[in-house]
Parts: sequence; C-alpha cells; structure tokens
Amino acid sequence: MNRLSGRAGRAGRIVGVVATLAVGLTRDAGRTDRTAAPASAAPAPTPPVLLNGTDDAFIQLLLPMNEGALALIDALDDRPSAADPALRAVLGDIRAAHRAESVELRRLLAAGNMPEQNIHAGHQMPGMVTEAALAELRAAPEAEVRSRAVGLIRAHLAQTVVLCRGEQTAGGSPEVKTLAGRIQKARAAELNALGRQRAEQQ
Repeated sequence: MNRLSGRAGRAGRIVGVVATLAVGLTRDAGRTDRTAAPASAAPAPTPPVLLNGTDDAFIQLLLPMNEGALALIDALDDRPSAADPALRAVLGDIRAAHRAESVELRRLLAAGNMPEQNIHAGHQMPGMVTEAALAELRAAPEAEVRSRAVGLIRAHLAQTVVLCRGEQTAGGSPEVKTLAGRIQKARAAELNALGRQRAEQQ
C-alpha cells in the first residue's frame, strides 16, 4: 500500500503543477548556444540533474504531446491532400526536431532519476493530438484533411510555447529551463513556417 500511495501522490503532484506550466508568460530564456561535439567523439554521460515538480511535469507532459504530433505527421504521409512539397518540408523539419527533443527530454528525466509515465493518457489536454483526433482525421474527406491537420499541429505548437514559458518561470533545473528556451524558439519558427503555408494557400 505504501508504494501505491507514493505513486498516486507523485502523480497528483505532477498533475497539480501542470497548471503552473500553462500560465504566466516570462522573459526569453538566456543564451542557449551549444557547441556540437565532434562526430567521432563518444557521447558524454549526462551528469545527475535535480528536477523540481515543474521540471518533472513539463517533461512528462511534453513527451506524449510530441508523440501525438509525430503520429499525426506519420498519418499524413499517405494522404494526397498533404502531399505538396512545401508542406512536406515543413512537416519533415517538425518531425526531426520533435524526435531530437524527445531524446533530450528522456535523457534529462533519467538524469533526474525520474521514471517516465504518461499520467495524462485519455485526458483532453490543450495541444494534445489524441487518438480520437487522429481517428477523425483518418475518416475526414480528403478535401478537409490538410486544413484539419494544420490546425491540430498549430494548436500543438502554440500550447508548447505556453508550457515552455511556464517551465522557464517556475522550473528549477537550469538544464531543463535551457532546453525549454530552445524548444520555445523552435516552436515559434515552426509556427511561422506553417503560417507561410496558410498564406500561400489563400
């Protein structure tokens, strides 16, 4: 019973602190430039990271959000309505960025000695591409697929910006806050790229 109570209590704390991530806009993150390691060098082990409740909640929420967005992009691969090269290029960039971010998020979670768990499964979280949304997209008429898909991706990207600002405000780990700043800038660029796609279609 103690182990079950402990897990339930921790899940409750994570759910509670998600509200902190979704509110409060903050100043831009500090400098986040990093020098790439030589290609031949072995990856250095990640030193231990101290995560507070906001850091943990941010990672635990962003991972399934990224997975939902990736599932959406994958679902568009065989849809003729989303086959134009310009949109494909934007979605390809988003896919690559999300995959790389998820690797970093999981590395930080492991460095903080926190197990990954999707406590939001089945919840209607803002910006989350759910199985229900994917099912609706698969059943949608071809003429509606592109606009629906772009709308879902835009909502996901915009909500991630909000979460990244919340992490930079209330997070405790400098490593996670730095990553949040980088992700926020990437999402802003992705939103601009999608905006250009919309303008070109009009």
